[in-house]
Amino acid sequence: MGQMTTLSVKVLRKRREATDIVSLELGRADSGMLPAFSAGSHIDVHIGPDLIRQYSLCNHPEERHRYLIGVLRDPASRGGSVAIHDTIQEGDLIEISTPKNHFPLVRARRSLLFAGGIGITPMLCMAERLAHTGADFEMHYCARSEDRIAFRDRIAASDFARQTHYHFDDGDEEQKLDLAYLLDVPDHSTHLYVCGPTGFIDHVCKMAKDCGWRSENVHYEYFGAPALDTSGDTAFDVEIASTGEIITIPPGQAVTNILKKRGIDIDVACQRGVCGTCVTRVLDGTPEHRDHYLTAEEKLQNDQFTPCCSRARGKMLILDL
Repeated sequence: MGQMTTLSVKVLRKRREATDIVSLELGRADSGMLPAFSAGSHIDVHIGPDLIRQYSLCNHPEERHRYLIGVLRDPASRGGSVAIHDTIQEGDLIEISTPKNHFPLVRARRSLLFAGGIGITPMLCMAERLAHTGADFEMHYCARSEDRIAFRDRIAASDFARQTHYHFDDGDEEQKLDLAYLLDVPDHSTHLYVCGPTGFIDHVCKMAKDCGWRSENVHYEYFGAPALDTSGDTAFDVEIASTGEIITIPPGQAVTNILKKRGIDIDVACQRGVCGTCVTRVLDGTPEHRDHYLTAEEKLQNDQFTPCCSRARGKMLILDL
């Protein structure tokens, strides 16, 4: 497979936005225009050798002179967020991908945006777009405490300040997020968007399902995934459809890593099944889906999987490679 297209950009500004959150403003060194993007888009940031992380674009989607991302220092960081906080500085040149969008806005009568912590980043871009078009929406921003609210000055000065509601874990009960109230009556003309920690997304999605919301009206994007228990893994074979070559995938080893050793490159980024970069077509066999990218309906079709983390339920998968 071909290599991902990258752009060289300059860190124009680095700013502390909240406790453990910084923003990076990125632009072309020659001050030229950047590729267009839509609300919900993200970029891959090449932080170091074999270290690529995905960050949502959180500026207005009609801007072409800059990209803005927000980065949380993750205590469980595998190196990416710590490097951005401690190593990358204003003036540095870094490589990024062109924008990709797996979390697009859908035209709807009304939209509800739910952000947990750093999950505010794609929601800001969506709020900018919805406000710009005069759409009916609300944004609910949840954080552990007030000092962890990022981009607060920007939101206060925005056209959507009145549609934004803050909820703090350490605050009074009356200001906490009341999902049961907000989602009590399903509305097929309203779409929900959720981003944040895995537990937050799962909680909102479960509440929506329990209240009777249709799955097609609930949209979400994971930033990370919990560590996988690979202790029960068994070996299986992968057949490369174009050549008939059969390659054994040992327990505890990613399909992408084993194929790479045999000269078969699949583009990867997150390596945890959240970004969709490595999605590969399955021609035969049943995948064991371990990703947080494919929808439940897509997983049931068993015609694609994420080889960075997913495996096979049987002895063989035939891949369209």
